[in-house]
Order: sequence, then structure tokens, then C-alpha cells
Amino acid sequence: MKIAYTGLNLPQGKIKFNDEILLELVKKFQPKKVSPYYFEFFPDDYELADVIMINSECLLDLLILDIEKIEGRLARTEEPFEKEVLEKSLVQLDEQKPICDLRWNDTEQAVIKALGLLSLTPTLVYDETSADMKLICRDGMKKASMMFFYTVGKQEVRAWLVEEETDAATCAGKIHSDLARGFIKAEIVSYEDIMKVHSMQDARSKELTKLVGHDYVVPVNSILEIRFNV
Repeated sequence: MKIAYTGLNLPQGKIKFNDEILLELVKKFQPKKVSPYYFEFFPDDYELADVIMINSECLLDLLILDIEKIEGRLARTEEPFEKEVLEKSLVQLDEQKPICDLRWNDTEQAVIKALGLLSLTPTLVYDETSADMKLICRDGMKKASMMFFYTVGKQEVRAWLVEEETDAATCAGKIHSDLARGFIKAEIVSYEDIMKVHSMQDARSKELTKLVGHDYVVPVNSILEIRFNV
């Protein structure tokens, strides 16, 4: 996840997430390799960001860029529906609130996306300039509706970041494109259940795992093992 920030005392570059769940899985499985998740922080470059984090004193500088785009488009468009959406957006920005916090239907969303508004990116506003890095990362995940799932074993324990409500086949593709292409089933177990047993095989024998298909929505913090054939 790429996080752009302004007016905050945050480090720049890739930062390892201090993930308690991953640490507990590593203790349990003692893998040869550990692959934690790294968030990427960089100042000011909003257009590349998955999430924007900004100090409240700097927020207006961001919103003015969106106001200028909307006012320019309003001056050109003759389409009543588009004007309505743009005017609704201006009210939000004039109240010094980012566009991402408005609720849109699909047609309105299409109008807004076409403008490339910066504050349509999930935007978090902080009054303080300093914050705990773990909380900052969790804030970013929540705002962007992201979650972790995990793969475990003696070779590697790894955290994977995906959108909430992601299906099993898409999670498989996150691990490797071959797994998505040859996807048969995903075997899934909750973090809480895997911590009660010795291994995936043990979880399987105790009927704690579930075999699911392509479209199964993977719950947060699940452990996945993909069955595939290519």
C-alpha cells in the first residue's frame, strides 16, 4: 500500500508492519522464511497514493486543487446531472471535507472519477503531527477497506494485503498468477482456529478447515492453502 503524507512526522520509504498475527504464526510454524508486509510512505505525491494522510492545517491546500478542477468543469458543462454532482462536491469541499467521504451511486461515481480528484483517494486527516506507526498503518487499511490474509508452512509464513470482500480466486492470484489460472479450491482456516492446532493437517483432521470455491469471500485474517492444477 502506498501512503502519501503531508504535514506529518512520518518516515519515508518502505516500512515493515509490526503485525502481531504474523509474529504469532511465525512462532508456531518456525518457517525458514518470514515475509511481513511493507507499507510505502512518501511525501506529497498524491496521484500515486492508495491512501492520503494529511495534517488538518494542510488539508485546505489539497482540497483547493480539487475545487479548481470542479469549478473549471462547471464552467464548461451544460449537462444538468453532471452539474448537480459537481455542485454537491463543491459543498463538501467548501466544508473542508475530502470527496472520499461522500456517498455516491455508480453514475455519480463515474462523473467524479473522470475528474481525477485527489481527495477521492481515501484521505485521513490528523490534528497531531506525530502518530504511532502501527496505528497509522491500521488507519490506512481501514480507510481503504483493506485486510490481511496469510499463508503458512515450514518454508514460509507470509502476510498478503487485499481489499476487503476479496474472493478466494483473487487471493490465489495475489500469491501467484499460476494459482489463479489453475485454481481448483482454497482450503481456509481462521487465525483463531489455526492457533489451537499444530498444523494445517491437524486443523484438517479436526474439521476446522473449509474447502471453498472461486467466489467465496475470504474473511479477514484467514489462513489460505490453494489447490490448483496447471
